[in-house]
Amino acid sequence: MAEDKKPSGPDLTKGVAIGDFKDGKLLGHVGEEDVLLVQAGSEIFAIEPLCSHYHGPLAEGLVVGDTIRCPWHHACFALRSGEATRPPALNALAVWDVTRDRDRITVARKREAPKPSIAHRSAPTSEKFVIVGGGAAGFVAAETLRREGFAGAITMLSNDGAMPVDRPNLSKDYLAGNAPEDWLPLRGEDYYQDAGIDLRLNTSVSGIDPKTRSVTLGNGDKLPFDRLLLATGAEPVRLQIPGADQPHVHILRSVADSRAIIKASGSAKRALVIGASFIGLEVAASLRARKIEVHVVAPEERPMQKVLGPEMGDFVRSLHEDNGVIFHLNDTVEKLDGTRAALKSGGMIEADLVIAGIGVKPRLALAEHAGLAVDRGVSVSEYLETSVAGIFAAGDIARWPDPHSRQTIRVEHWVVAERQGQTAARNMLGRRERFDAVPFFWSQHYDVPINYVGHAESYDDIAIEGSIKDRDCLLRYRKDGRVLAVASIYRDLDNLKAELEMERSRA
Repeated sequence: MAEDKKPSGPDLTKGVAIGDFKDGKLLGHVGEEDVLLVQAGSEIFAIEPLCSHYHGPLAEGLVVGDTIRCPWHHACFALRSGEATRPPALNALAVWDVTRDRDRITVARKREAPKPSIAHRSAPTSEKFVIVGGGAAGFVAAETLRREGFAGAITMLSNDGAMPVDRPNLSKDYLAGNAPEDWLPLRGEDYYQDAGIDLRLNTSVSGIDPKTRSVTLGNGDKLPFDRLLLATGAEPVRLQIPGADQPHVHILRSVADSRAIIKASGSAKRALVIGASFIGLEVAASLRARKIEVHVVAPEERPMQKVLGPEMGDFVRSLHEDNGVIFHLNDTVEKLDGTRAALKSGGMIEADLVIAGIGVKPRLALAEHAGLAVDRGVSVSEYLETSVAGIFAAGDIARWPDPHSRQTIRVEHWVVAERQGQTAARNMLGRRERFDAVPFFWSQHYDVPINYVGHAESYDDIAIEGSIKDRDCLLRYRKDGRVLAVASIYRDLDNLKAELEMERSRA
């Protein structure tokens, strides 16, 4: 029981010796609260020990300068203030005052964590910033603008009916029934009002006019802007086969999509997942958690082989098979006739619930019609500015010059979108901050997390440390002798170190 939990480690109000630290950290308590002591250079800091994102243990994280990075999903916190400096964490952590007498460390007064950042705004200005999109990039951009003290108008236009949510949860814990719906919103409704962010849901945008600096809404209204952020995201690729329009056939992108699948799963006996993508297999795992028989049909020889390689692909397949998933690989669905799915191989699968996870495509129509430079995504500079000054792009639509891979890349990952929203916001304010974060994503399959840092569209070889089978491994994806990406299972600190190494070796 949570109420029976005892505080961790020594009582820090009575003091501890610097020699008691392990790897520069020590977990103790002040009263009933756990506190993590962290040595950074010659200084000692005291901070809440759990990441504010998904409560990853910071004692197992990586100290970089005067910050600490979460081992699970690579959020970053300032040790001095507790501020969340890098997504996916959004909320600050509490910090405590530390007294040092030679090698004796004592923790005393707690300094409360700041409220969700609603800037100490200066005098209002007449500037109008518009954000098109209600996903990760758009939300973090709006919040960052207020954090950075922007006092003008912020209008956020979303064609979704739900407030910005933690989208990774839609295919993971929420879909599996392990997380309530009130976990999903990134901020509550009051936040937008308090922060002065005009969030307009169910609002479509029909056009952007760079010359008149205005956005045309679906109802014909025009909205002027001084700076504009395009964060329109991506949309699922639709099945183009007979029977794909039946009511028991679903996609997964929005809260409404996830709700519909959960509702259908209440009476479903057998589910068919079309596509062995990360989303597709996370859906498969979530439906297995609901005790539904799951079949996966995909054209690949192995799931996730292109991204993770054959060895990891075989592991992912066996992991799902051990949990009851039935694979039909090197195959495709040619027709859905009621609940009967006809396969190209001649086989037939009866399924009363079908989910298509065959990829997504960036929403580029607005950018194309506005005359912005487009190349398999919206082309942006290192500052995330498009070919038109004052118009920025971030998230799934943005193709940017990546200093590590030395290519222009577009990445469809949640954390990348959040971090781009953060950088884009600062550059909307004229900061000229380069976006040079190393891409990162995670995927969860049952009790196995896979962390991936970097970006390797192709690779010559994979160096494997440890054992994939034993769920203790680090894989390095190399091209021309350079490590472009690293994947790991339960080697979180090594994954963080790989990220830092990539940051320090940028071209």
